[in-house]
Amino acid sequence: MTRDDWDFSKFFAGFEPSMWREWGARSRHSGRKRREQMFESGEVKFVILRLLREKPRHGYEIIKSLEDSLHGWYTPSPGTIYPTLQLLEDQGLVRGVETDGRRIYHLTPEGERYLDEHKGVLDDIAERLRDAVHDVAGGAMGELHTAFASVARATYPRVFKTGADHPALPRITQLLKQAAVDIEQAWKGDAPTSV
Repeated sequence: MTRDDWDFSKFFAGFEPSMWREWGARSRHSGRKRREQMFESGEVKFVILRLLREKPRHGYEIIKSLEDSLHGWYTPSPGTIYPTLQLLEDQGLVRGVETDGRRIYHLTPEGERYLDEHKGVLDDIAERLRDAVHDVAGGAMGELHTAFASVARATYPRVFKTGADHPALPRITQLLKQAAVDIEQAWKGDAPTSV
């Protein structure tokens, strides 16, 4: 399994994390609903072990690694990560070492074997995450995502550079308001008023 199997950040560029959390259902063609939680009970330990196989990490680093890999779509709570780390340490799958005031967790040889024995579970988790990303970012949704990202790139960097008093802003605002009206009409099946 490569790092790319777990790095979905390229799919989420240009969107706020709250947009992904509000995503209510998977695409119509799949007929499946979005999961209310990212991982099933007990699956987080496999993800933590996999991250520790890459390199030793402290708890906050594990949280940030998951958040960054999923571009904010999922952020595990400390109440999930730290008890799981303690459980893994109690089971002898990881070893915590105090370093510079932080507890750094290392995968033990037992943890390595455990991961190898449960490779299928890891593969299933990675496949499910890829499916979720595809449902959100692939096909027509990918095109929609790209269109939104293009609008954001064409608008916000220039606003930040030129300031909110730029003379083009009223026209840009008008264009975006009209686009919202056209999008509402498209959902209703009406012809857009402008292109």
